[in-house]
Amino acid sequence: MQVVHSYGLSAAQCLAVLRIGLGLWWLESWRHKDKRGWLQRGTGIAWAKGVAEKHRWTLVRGSFDRLVAPRPTSMAYVVVFAELALGLGLTVGLLSPIALVAGLLLNLLYFVLMIHDWAEQGQNLMMALISLVALLGMGWQTWSLDHLLHLFGA
Repeated sequence: MQVVHSYGLSAAQCLAVLRIGLGLWWLESWRHKDKRGWLQRGTGIAWAKGVAEKHRWTLVRGSFDRLVAPRPTSMAYVVVFAELALGLGLTVGLLSPIALVAGLLLNLLYFVLMIHDWAEQGQNLMMALISLVALLGMGWQTWSLDHLLHLFGA
């Protein structure tokens, strides 16, 4: 039985709206990035290095030094194209469960990195929460390519 709310959307459609909205949020994050700066001049990684150096947790500082600092160009591409892939995947609903888990992890990573900047925290926590709700509610079962292609039990 499909429950339809008084405003005309079923629970599955509400979850799809959340998934699509989250995808558009990731696309906006990708769109407003200075991609030339990130990919050619390393501005994003330089900014992250400054944040990591001042971070209160030694785990964050050490992890940045071990994982990101030795490969700044690769990591810049990972961040820029992860946001694009998440945005496209969630908006059209392709490989949604994978995108939701990846987005949740990326938002949690951003949350930990930006622990001192509460303006950024609201966005990261809200995006992580939407990812979790859409994942647990299987938000790919409506209005998605996953559903049309019968992927993930949709």
